Amino acid sequence: MTDPHARQAELQALFDSYVDAGLKLDLTRGKPAAEQLDLSNDLDGILEGFYLLQDGSDVRNYGGIVGIPEARQLGAEFMDARPEQVMVGGNSSLNLMYQYVEHMMSIWGTNPIKFLCPVPGYDRHFTICEHFNIEMINVPMFDDGPDMAMVKELVSQDAAIKGIWCVPKYSNPTGNTYSKETVEQMAEIAKVAGENFKVFWDNAYAVHDLVEKGDVLASILAAAETAGTADSIVMLGSTSKVTFAGAGISFLATSISRLKAFEEFLSDQMIGFDKVNQLRHVRFLKDSEGIKAHMARHREIVKPKFDLVLTKLEKHLAGKNMATWNSPRGGYFISLDTRPGLATTIISMAAEAGVKLTPAGATFPYGRDPDDMNIRLAPTFPGLGELESAMDVFVTCVELASLNAELV
Repeated sequence: MTDPHARQAELQALFDSYVDAGLKLDLTRGKPAAEQLDLSNDLDGILEGFYLLQDGSDVRNYGGIVGIPEARQLGAEFMDARPEQVMVGGNSSLNLMYQYVEHMMSIWGTNPIKFLCPVPGYDRHFTICEHFNIEMINVPMFDDGPDMAMVKELVSQDAAIKGIWCVPKYSNPTGNTYSKETVEQMAEIAKVAGENFKVFWDNAYAVHDLVEKGDVLASILAAAETAGTADSIVMLGSTSKVTFAGAGISFLATSISRLKAFEEFLSDQMIGFDKVNQLRHVRFLKDSEGIKAHMARHREIVKPKFDLVLTKLEKHLAGKNMATWNSPRGGYFISLDTRPGLATTIISMAAEAGVKLTPAGATFPYGRDPDDMNIRLAPTFPGLGELESAMDVFVTCVELASLNAELV
């Protein structure tokens, strides 16, 4: 058995060598790599001067907040909804989320508002809540989705709870996909929570499989229509990690009546989104089969990076009782839990050695991880060589920090 003090000294020397190397590596956010963006370069020039829709409308002109019909059809296939339920927005589904919450604030009124937040979760959701002074309540995430018993209990006891954030397929950062039972229970929540409760269904990774036969997510709108709660569902998605991250199109789907109300809300601030870009995406992606083929090419680029990270974690940390992690079947992240109280230390050590990671606590509301143990790894952006170097630093930091705490 290796002497822990000797191993500690060995790791400290290795860590010091990384610090001296002056590395500058970044694993902070789930951005597509340049190779992934290159897959969509044919978007440029694809219209070839032909800007007319099937009905003869010219996309270069004003009008049409809900989007062009062809793009609404594409969004319906993308998010498992019907075209008449879909709005096509600009390049950011985050923008649509923000605008929809702003829309609802005028309905919810001035009384204190609360949201349920499955954790660990997506920091941008939490930022929206903080902006609107919405109180956030943590809900644990299980393998099949949020703790639904807790969700039901909380909404039944507190009428101020008006929403819940969900990333239902390949959740950010845990990679979990909600089970059919969880989807059906989520569709029923509005019956308990009352009028104007909203399920924000951020299906950001709807088509981002890391395996050939990815997870299948049940349709929340179909379940809600069966339950009579379709007005409570707000589905969101985008092509941000499908085509150009900064120049894609976004989708929002809800009941027809609620979509009309949201359209009216937006009409005071805009005449319409970028219909030229919507048509570019329709011509480029075509339909669900086109999206599937395109994402298979993404998978060829991304999967080796996830495999590398998982191999490094397994080789250096497995069996040491220092960390646990998920092996996602899709999405953009790997979620790792350290021993309690060590995430901040490990992230700080990695930064000292030249590897930037998502800040500790970012996957929890208010940036506060109560156990200080969750770290979100984002493998997609760096090249394989840089990623390998970053992981060598990271696993060294995890083991060294764990031993330092153990041998105090």
